[in-house]
Order: sequence, then structure tokens, then C-alpha cells
Amino acid sequence: MKASICITVFNEEKTIDKLLNSLLNQTTKPDEIVIVDAGSIDTTAEQITDYQKLFSEKLTPLRLIISSGASIAVGRNISIKNAKHKIIVLIDSGCIAKKDWLKKITKPFENREVDFVAGFYHMTGDSSLQKAVAPLHGVPPERFDVNKFLPSARSMAFTKKVWQEVGGFNEKLERAGEDTLFNYKVLQKGFMMVRVKSAIVYWEVPKIFKESMQKFYIYAKGDAQAGIWWNPAQRLATHNLKILTIFIRYLIGLLFLILSFRYNSLSAYLLVSLAVYLFFSIYKMRDVVKDWRSRAWLPIIQICSDVVVMGGFISGLF
Repeated sequence: MKASICITVFNEEKTIDKLLNSLLNQTTKPDEIVIVDAGSIDTTAEQITDYQKLFSEKLTPLRLIISSGASIAVGRNISIKNAKHKIIVLIDSGCIAKKDWLKKITKPFENREVDFVAGFYHMTGDSSLQKAVAPLHGVPPERFDVNKFLPSARSMAFTKKVWQEVGGFNEKLERAGEDTLFNYKVLQKGFMMVRVKSAIVYWEVPKIFKESMQKFYIYAKGDAQAGIWWNPAQRLATHNLKILTIFIRYLIGLLFLILSFRYNSLSAYLLVSLAVYLFFSIYKMRDVVKDWRSRAWLPIIQICSDVVVMGGFISGLF
């Protein structure tokens, strides 16, 4: 069964070679690669053009489509629309595919009842900050649930029929949330989803604190725009409901703060509550963040990410 790998990129000159090299060396040869460039102003398009010859030597067509100004959702739809094969496989720029990734993520389609395959991703990074922030950017391997995991577009595959019936990726979403909404529609329509933890791509989380906060802001904005409050797989654990609990926490804290000006005894309770909250930010990550230097980052990340997530969510709503 032939598959098309579809990718959308924008200004990825620092990462595109690693991605294409990993696809060039797959144990299962890609039948086709379709890349949509949203009008990169760096050398991304030139690098992709250089790789076309290397892929042609392995009898893998690599097509580059320039669509200036295309959002991520628009780029995904253009690449899929132009794909020739029945199976669509997605991976994102900034990722590196494990050698057997394509083999593992397409194998379930041997069962004709399978409509969608959720591959997995490993978040990488060597610094203490990266190790601390990684679990907040995705799902750590220790917390993978074969019945509930929902993939990122970094690693997933589906039939073209699925894409057509759910109406493609929602192009009203600006920079994030399009894959979350797509997955939701897939489950809502009752398509058969298989989760494959061994279909792995590697994605390095941001090295700079500010970049991580910017991503959290964008993710939260996308979640608000997608408007998913209930999910058949996640039930009450949707992103939106989790974000709602952040607002509730801070509203309660604000109420205590206001009342503490009148009732001095509440100041002690407020300080104890804050200390417990910061300690809990470390405790809840004890199974996935084990280095003490990384754990020291967690209270800072907790407060800062809370603030930017609330800001991003409000921006997405309005």
C-alpha cells in the first residue's frame, strides 16, 4: 500500500536537512514526499530543491509547492490535496524520524478497517530547562495511554478518505490547534484509530525559556479557537477544561488576596497555599523530571506558563 508523506514548512533552514536525511534513510522507502513552503525567506526552499536529486536516486519523488502566506492548516491541506496516494503520513519540520518510523506508522493499514494511525514522538533536549519543560510540550513515554493518547501532526497517518470526510484541517485556525481539532473530528465520526507507540519521531523542545512560553501561548490560543470542551478519548481531560481550572485557581487566589487586606489571618493561608502549589508543580512531575536541576525550574515554569496560557486562551476566545 503506497503512502505520501506530507509536510508544511516555513523558514526551517536550520532543521530541514535533518528531517529530510531521516526520511532518506527510512527502512521503508517513501513512495512520495510533498512539501508545501509557505514562502520562506531563508534557504529552506533551496535546500529542499537540493534534496530532490537525492530522493530521485532512490525512486522517491519529492515535490515542492510554494504557497506564500499559507498557514499551517492551509499548507497541510494543499500538500494532502496534491498527494497521489491513498495513505497520508504527516511529520513536521523540526522533527527527525526514527529509521523504522514510516514502516511502523503504515503497517496497521494492512488491516483495511484501520482509518487512522497515531504515531508517537520523543521530546529531546540536553539542558536542565529543556528536560523540565519537555513534559509540558507533549506526552512523555511514561504517560502514554494506548486507549487515550491523541497524536500531534508530528507523527500521524490516515487515509485520504478520512481527510475528505472530516473536511480537512480547519483553515480558520491561525498557528496551532488544527491537528487537535482534526483528531477530534476523526473520533467524533467513529473512524478506527490505532495508536502505535513505537512509530517514533524525535522533536527537540525549545532551548530558550522565552520560546517555550511563546509556544504555550500559541497552543492555548489554538485550543480556544478550536473550541473542544469534550473529547470521546480524553473526556474531562481536554486542554480547554484543564485551562479552565487554571483560571479558577487564580481567581480563588485573587479572592484570598483581596480578603487578606481585611482579614490579616488569611495572609498566612495564602502564603501556605502558594508554597503548596509550587511544591506540587515538582511533585506531579516526579516520574518524568528526575534531575534536581531540572526540578528547580518547575515552579518558575508553572507560574509563567499559567500566565501565558491564560493570556493565549483569552486571545483565542476573542
